[in-house]
Amino acid sequence: MQHTHLFHEGNPNSERNTRLAVVLTSAAMLAEIAGGLVFNSMALLADGWHMSSHVLALGLSAAAYRASRYFARDVRFAFGTWKIEVLSGYTSAVFLLFIAFLMFYESFRRLLAPVPIQYDQAIFVAVAGLAVNLACAWLLREGHMHTHSPGGAHGHEPHHHDLNLRSAYIHVLTDAVTSLFALVALFGGKFWRLGQLDPLMGIAGSAVVAVWGWGLLRDSARVLLDAEMDAPVVEDVRAVIAADGTGAEITDLHVWRVGGGKYACILSLGVDRDVDPDYYKRILAVHEELAHITVEVNRKVK
Repeated sequence: MQHTHLFHEGNPNSERNTRLAVVLTSAAMLAEIAGGLVFNSMALLADGWHMSSHVLALGLSAAAYRASRYFARDVRFAFGTWKIEVLSGYTSAVFLLFIAFLMFYESFRRLLAPVPIQYDQAIFVAVAGLAVNLACAWLLREGHMHTHSPGGAHGHEPHHHDLNLRSAYIHVLTDAVTSLFALVALFGGKFWRLGQLDPLMGIAGSAVVAVWGWGLLRDSARVLLDAEMDAPVVEDVRAVIAADGTGAEITDLHVWRVGGGKYACILSLGVDRDVDPDYYKRILAVHEELAHITVEVNRKVK
C-alpha cells in the first residue's frame, strides 16, 4: 500500500477568514494613506504604510493556503506541502522588518522637520482604521488561539500555532497597535499641543513591528531550516529506545517537522540481536506526533 504524504490537514476556516481580512485591510489602508497625506499626520501615514505591507502579507497568506491545498497530492513534495505556509510566514516577517525600518526613518525625519497636522480629520481616519484592525484581529484570533495538534496523551506539545495564520494575525495586531499609537499622538497634539508626539509614536510603532517581526522570522526560519532537534519529541524517541529492553543503541537520529504538530523521523540503530525494524516503529508509534518513521537496524560492530 502506498504511503500517504498528507501530514497536514489544512485550515479552511482560517483561510476563509484571511481572505476576508485582506478585503477589510485593503480598504482601511487606502483610507489611512490618503488621510495621512491630506492631513499631514505622520503617525497616520506610517500606520497606512504599515497596513500596505499587511495587505500584501495577508494576500500571501491566503495564496499559501491555496497553494498548499492545490499541491497537496503532488508527488514532487516528498514530505507534503505544509512548508509552503511556513515560507509565507517567513516572507511576511521580512515585510514586517522592512516596514519597521521605513516607519522609523520617516518618523525620525518628521521629528527633525515637523509639519502642521489637521487633527480632526486625521483622528476620524485613525479611528476607522483601528476598527478595521480590531475586526480583522477578531477574525483571525480564533484559529490563532486554537490551532493545535491532534496528538494524544503522550504528546508534549499540544499547541502548534499555524505559522502562516500567526503571520497574518501578527500583521493585523501590529496594525491595531500602531493605529492606537496614532490616536494617542493625534489626541496629544490636538488637546495638549504635543506636536512631537506624532513622530514619536511612529518611532514607537516601528519598534513594536520590529520585535514581533523578528520573533516570527526566527520561528519560521527554524522550521524551514529543520532546526528542531531540541523538540521534546526527540527526547521521547531516545527514551523509548533506551527503555525497550533489546539493548539497541541510537547511532543516528533525524527529526523534523512536516505539519503543524507532526514530525518525520529517521532512526538508525545498532543492535546485537535480530530485531525487525517494524518492532521499533510500533513502539515509537505511541507518540502520535511522529507521522513518518523510518528505522534502519544494523548489527553492532564487535
